[in-house]
Order: sequence, then structure tokens, then C-alpha cells
Amino acid sequence: MAEHYSSLTSFLRLGKAALAKGPVALLLIEDGVEIASTLRHNIDAGFKNVIAFGSPDIPFPKGLEELMVRVDHDLSAEGAMEAVINGCIEAAPRGTWLYYSYNAEYLFHPFCEHRNIAELLAFNTEERRDTVLTYVVDLYAGDLDSYPSAVCLDDAYLDKSGYYALARPDPTNHNHPKERQLDFFGGLRWRFEEHIPAPRRRIDRVSLFRTKPGLRILPNHTFNDEEYNTYACPWHHNLTAAVCSFRTAKALKRNPGSTYDIQTFRWHNSAAFTWHSQQLLDLGLMEPGQWF
Repeated sequence: MAEHYSSLTSFLRLGKAALAKGPVALLLIEDGVEIASTLRHNIDAGFKNVIAFGSPDIPFPKGLEELMVRVDHDLSAEGAMEAVINGCIEAAPRGTWLYYSYNAEYLFHPFCEHRNIAELLAFNTEERRDTVLTYVVDLYAGDLDSYPSAVCLDDAYLDKSGYYALARPDPTNHNHPKERQLDFFGGLRWRFEEHIPAPRRRIDRVSLFRTKPGLRILPNHTFNDEEYNTYACPWHHNLTAAVCSFRTAKALKRNPGSTYDIQTFRWHNSAAFTWHSQQLLDLGLMEPGQWF
């Protein structure tokens, strides 16, 4: 029987067994776009459980109920993302690996065609790392006339250049740069920044992390533990991953303030997305670190 909880509170009280063994994927469903493909991608990646949070008004594809735990939760409410993730951090056993993403987002890690997410996280744990930094790589349909929502898996493009990083200032230390932390930018949020509020232009996200008491995610997708926000440990580079996402393209075409200004997302630095980790490695959008 499929598990379906009527609220986040009910799930955290009665359904926490779904968080008992990781890695667990927390899927934040904002609308009905590509729910099935996102869910199947996470299952194929090797997550033990996929827990989908979304409004009960969103129709879920038939036949997928047995593949996930569904939790009714309005993600349009203020602080909804933090409520889900921080609630799951508290409910899960210490040291559980959690991953969070939205619908129409697809996780890729180095060599993911041959090594699953559990293998990657086991290696990362041996490296004494409690997080994997991910870069949100914008995907967009190449032909907006045929796909006005900007979402099409078979006609997906990404930017092959235009990514950069800036030092992350520390307001508690005279705005000196924080150690091993950077703010990363690029993709559609950079090219169409006039339509993106400044706090939402970063593309770095700590999508994979281990739970521990007192850990909290903040509204800007960083954590209250500064070490969780670092891109590498002090002694060598660590692996990173990519979350390939239609979310920004979808929003830009849905928003009345931007949709009529955008006839196409393609430019001279667009490339067809091959849905393979090697392309992302070649473009420098993730790196294997010491993992060979």
C-alpha cells in the first residue's frame, strides 16, 4: 500500500521510518512538470527512498504511488523548503545522507553511469566529508515555439561557458572572504539576471549532506554549520556533482514579467545536453576530486 501523509507534521510523527536508512531523496514538487522522470531518475540513481512533498492539488502520474512516499505540503508558503528539510534532519537518525531537489531537476555525479549514489557517498564519508557541493546547471528547451514551457528532455540544452565564482564575504569578520567558500554564478540566472532577484542568482547548492543534531538549512540554501558550506576539505580537492535543472527556464517562461522578453534561451555558447556525466566533467561543471 502506498504511503500518503496529509501533512508534513503527520509524516514527521508517523512516517519517519522512511528516513531510517539513507541515502534518501527529498523531492520538492512545485508543479506537475516532469514528476515521473524526476522520480525515476532518483530511483535509478540508487536512493533507498524517495519522499515527495507537494500540494495535494498537484496531480501525480498514475502508477508511481508504490515508488515513493507522498507528503502533502504547500511549497508556495513562506519557509516551506526549510520546514521540509529541517524537519527531516530532526527526524532522521544522525549521519543519514539526505538529498533534496525540485521536480524537473536531475542529479549527476562523476561516473554515475557506472557507480550509484551509495558508492559515491560511501567514498565521500571515507574522505571525512559530510557534504557534496552541487552546481545547479540550467537546462532549457532549444525550441520554445514547440516547447513554450521551456521543458523538453529530448530537446534539452545547457550553457557550455559563462560560469564564474566570487569570494563569499563574511559579514561577521569585516566582509573578509570565508575560508573554502565561494559564490558561484552562471547559466540563465546570469544571462537573464535582470529578471532574477539578486539573492537567487547563485547556482551553488549543498544538495547532499549528512544529518546531525542542530543542523539547519537557511533560506539561501546554505547551512548554519560553516563547514557544510565549503567546496573542499583543507587538505585536497573533493568531488562535486551537478543538479541539471529546468527550474529557472520554467520560471522565466511562466513569469509574465520575463516571458515576452525571451524568444529563445539559445545563444552561441549553448550545447545540446547529452544526459551523460562525461559532458559535465569535460565542461568543468563537476569534478571527481580524488575519486577515480
